[in-house]
Amino acid sequence: MIMPRFTEDLALATRLADAADAITTARFGALDLRVDSKPDRTPVTDADTAVEDAIRALLATERPDDAVAGEERGGETAATGRTWVLDPIDGTKNFLRGLPVWATLIALVEDGEPVVGVVSAPVLGRRWQAATGSGAWVRDVNGEHRISVSSVSSLEDAYVSTTHLGSWVEFHSREAYLALTDACWENRAFGDFWQHCLVAEGAIDLAAEAVVNPWDVAAAQVLVTEAGGRFSDLSGRPRYDQGSALSSNGLLHEAALGVLKR
Repeated sequence: MIMPRFTEDLALATRLADAADAITTARFGALDLRVDSKPDRTPVTDADTAVEDAIRALLATERPDDAVAGEERGGETAATGRTWVLDPIDGTKNFLRGLPVWATLIALVEDGEPVVGVVSAPVLGRRWQAATGSGAWVRDVNGEHRISVSSVSSLEDAYVSTTHLGSWVEFHSREAYLALTDACWENRAFGDFWQHCLVAEGAIDLAAEAVVNPWDVAAAQVLVTEAGGRFSDLSGRPRYDQGSALSSNGLLHEAALGVLKR
């Protein structure tokens, strides 16, 4: 039997997620949670830094030759080689306000392409994972099962999720936001990691973000594509590191891009 190429890396990524979950669940709702502001005015908690430090320590032992890039401690992905891309807590604002929608995002990028992705949302009771050639999976109260995108083929029948309007006004355009949501049957703003995971599950059909960082969507790219969907930036480039993101079931991608370009 030939094992998929990234089986061992995916197994390691799930162990990293286990370590992260132990830290985040212990600090979620803690009365002594420490919160600071980064230069861009976004919040960072002691849990964010503790998770990234713990994952980096494990990687230093398990994959000493791999690079690491994380939201809190820095680092960059290169065009060649292997880089682990980390978001210790995606949804920090939710985390510090006591809302359960947050997750640790772990991706392995090889030669510029995400090849392993794990999204662990312990308070939601869900963990999504994927690796190139291995499909996309979720673990929830029903156990672990394979997931796939929806078969909706028309925007007028599509369920789209976006981020808040303010980010579109500043980084893209209000008109593009309204055009996309108006073209679809239903819209919500699940935001952050969750909307891309919902696309991979087939629960919704499109997710669009006007501004993202590489660590926000590297894991989502491999998850969505392994679920049979398509991932790009808002201009159609199949990249996680171009500052925006559009994930879809594939059938709707070109139509959505066409609306955004208009």
